[in-house]
Amino acid sequence: MKEFQKTLSEIGSEFLFTIDFLWEKKMPRARNKEDLLQFSEENYSKLLKMISAMSENQMSTEFDFSDDAGKKEAHWGRDKNVRDVLIHLYEWHQLLIKFVEHNTAQESKIAFLPPEYSWKTYGAMNVMLWKRHQGTDLETAKKMLAESHRKVMEMTAGFTNEELFTKKYYNWTGTTDLGAYFVSTCSSHYEWAIKKIKAHCKKTR
Repeated sequence: MKEFQKTLSEIGSEFLFTIDFLWEKKMPRARNKEDLLQFSEENYSKLLKMISAMSENQMSTEFDFSDDAGKKEAHWGRDKNVRDVLIHLYEWHQLLIKFVEHNTAQESKIAFLPPEYSWKTYGAMNVMLWKRHQGTDLETAKKMLAESHRKVMEMTAGFTNEELFTKKYYNWTGTTDLGAYFVSTCSSHYEWAIKKIKAHCKKTR
């Protein structure tokens, strides 16, 4: 954990790992292209399998972690159901796709977050994204995430290991490497979603 905290300190606000996910030592982190693709696909499959195994009551009961003192981060109160979690994953895929596609094709570079938000205010952006999809149904959310996952995996496969995991290989990734952005919005973000849904299922049978 000390090593991870040091990494966060070195990267600072340029690194998007501030995505509602607390790293745990036992969780493997992709350090090459092969691992990135493998962990992302495995965790995505685990997520879908967990959702398919949920009972009707678990699916229909709103998430409520208000009685858990260890779950005070904003996202625990934001997402109320599986749809909300899947849409959050989808929207962060869109941020990644736009960030990579624009910066690999255009001379002018853009930041990962929209210009009206910063790493100090990205929580407000997440709420905005949450509100945007309150009319989206679960099946649509599943299809949207499936398509964005496919696109991000194809995008990942298009880079070499050197391009993904060499720090500062691209001048628009700040002090880190491009792979860190993919890890954070795919394999690690799926772990975050699994952790949240699992916590809900333990409370609701």
